[in-house]
Amino acid sequence: MDSLKGKNAIITGASKGIGKAIAKRLAQNGINLVLAARTQSTLDETAEELKKGNNIEVLGVPCDVSRLSDLENVVKVALDRLKKIDILINNAGVSSQYPFEHQPLEDLERLAHTNYLGYVRLTRLVIPHMIQNKSGSIINMVSGSVLVEPVPRSFLVYSSLKVGLRAFSKGLFWEMRDRGIKVTAIMPGVTDTDLTGELSEITAEQKERLISTQSIEDAVMFALTVPQNVCPLELAVINQQTPWTKPVIPFEQAHPK
Repeated sequence: MDSLKGKNAIITGASKGIGKAIAKRLAQNGINLVLAARTQSTLDETAEELKKGNNIEVLGVPCDVSRLSDLENVVKVALDRLKKIDILINNAGVSSQYPFEHQPLEDLERLAHTNYLGYVRLTRLVIPHMIQNKSGSIINMVSGSVLVEPVPRSFLVYSSLKVGLRAFSKGLFWEMRDRGIKVTAIMPGVTDTDLTGELSEITAEQKERLISTQSIEDAVMFALTVPQNVCPLELAVINQQTPWTKPVIPFEQAHPK
């Protein structure tokens, strides 16, 4: 898609799972990338992989999205090296799934700072630049769990923060729509990634209920390629067999890091 070639994007949680899959798709379309994730070695491997055959610039910047200083550094590197930020994809996240009475107290702040505040802070750092350029696309990975009322059992804290993120994304759209900036919330169902692949409790039958990353990549590409006067405000990408009353991922599990 020639309209995307030469644009610059920041992607968080970009070294594996959904983030890496999206990064690959953008790289194939000629988009320069700033990849943000916690582990430098994994970032370096991903950056080298994406550079091959794509004729783009790929920068790997170590970043814990729960730390404001790390987010500030990501934006600084992007502007210093690429001069312009056209696309921001907030994707980094952590999971903590327990019945509420068993939810580790230390997880509450970690979830809030990573799954909500990290998105809001990075958006706040990038938005003045996009306003100055009168253009930009912001995509927030929310969660299919926000479509359920009440939110799914054992996902109370995680999903409640995602509900807040959904509300933030909608509000940001209304504030930015007359400034040439698009805001899209993508709400994926449980996806077949490293996270779910490492869960010993996932059965073959349950595996069929996981969606592929390609469906989410397609949603991202749709959001980035619609006409300039169109903004997909929300895109839900859900497997029709998702059993909301009984989560695919059981809470009694060793949560992968």
